[in-house]
Amino acid sequence: METVRPETARTRNTRTVLRRTLLATTALAALAVPVTLTPASADGAGARHGAVPEFGAYDGLVDGKRMPFDGTINNNAMAISPDEKTAVVTASGFDHVRVVDLRDGHTIKRINGYVTPRNVLFAPDGGSFTVSDSTLGVVDRIAVGTFRVTHRLPLGAGVFGTAQSRDGRRLFANNQAAGTVTEVDQTTRRAVPNGVISGFDHPRQGVKLAPAEDRLFVTNYGDGRTGRISIVDVTTTTDRPKPVDITGFAGVRGLSVSRDGKRLYAANSADDSISFVTLGQHIEHVKHSVGKGKAPYGAVLSPDESVLFVGNLRDSTVTAMDPVTGRGADLRDERHLLKGPRQAITFSSDSRTAWVLNEDLTIAVVDVASRTVTHTLGTPHEPPPSPRR
Repeated sequence: METVRPETARTRNTRTVLRRTLLATTALAALAVPVTLTPASADGAGARHGAVPEFGAYDGLVDGKRMPFDGTINNNAMAISPDEKTAVVTASGFDHVRVVDLRDGHTIKRINGYVTPRNVLFAPDGGSFTVSDSTLGVVDRIAVGTFRVTHRLPLGAGVFGTAQSRDGRRLFANNQAAGTVTEVDQTTRRAVPNGVISGFDHPRQGVKLAPAEDRLFVTNYGDGRTGRISIVDVTTTTDRPKPVDITGFAGVRGLSVSRDGKRLYAANSADDSISFVTLGQHIEHVKHSVGKGKAPYGAVLSPDESVLFVGNLRDSTVTAMDPVTGRGADLRDERHLLKGPRQAITFSSDSRTAWVLNEDLTIAVVDVASRTVTHTLGTPHEPPPSPRR
């Protein structure tokens, strides 16, 4: 539920300043000037990044008080290392990122210095991972081992969801405030020519690159009650065809794409449904009820494509759905180990295990065959209170 707070003149002025900063930042994001910064702190509670470049974004402080750029928008994120031994977890209400050992759940490292961390991706070789922060307006690359920031991409306040190619070279980053997606060449750490794509409506965490890497699927959250998914041709940056829009969503959140690129799955948090979309010359869009699930955020397809897991935020459940028929049932969770699951659900490569990130940054472990939540990993940590949206 969204909490609306009375708007003061100072709040309006602050928003105006931030939007102006955003516009200037976004213009420079097209240049994607590489920068070197003081690394994030992996020690010490509350330590923050060093100097932010003047064109980077604002640092989350107004008159010394913490004021995130888009603090009313909440999400969580989790990335599993290629060897499936490590998880990197965070949520937008936290000012840090955690690196967790998946064998026993202990925290390997806490990386401080963030304001509204949004999405995490491991590099294909497992040697580093990226973290986006919509307040700092950056995507950081952090080395595994030292856990220090090696590169920072200043992509503008509002940078949110990220997706990458299998070889890790191409990075696509949503900017929910500017309504853009930027394609970055991670070998040069610059936006590709004509790489800033505009015309989206508040694209947030939902962005997926098709397995063939020829199309990008971008959610347009809009005002939360309506929504569309845009299909973008990313085979070229010159004379790019106009995106194809699929409509009929309701508060669209997480999405998945089948291996053959012919089926799209998307969670509709506003009407408690999952969209099954058949792609082709004629697009067929069918909604399936999640049953008892309330506020579905995740729609994650297992690698073997035998099951779709749906994270239901409001009633703290995960529903297992048949990706062909849409039939489903909630996972067995006798000990109530699931707590506010969102989009952050990941399957093992053999589809036998799933990890579900809870709102307190603990990780619920699921035996996929028995559809049972077996145990949790990590130590609960409550974020600062903030309205859900």
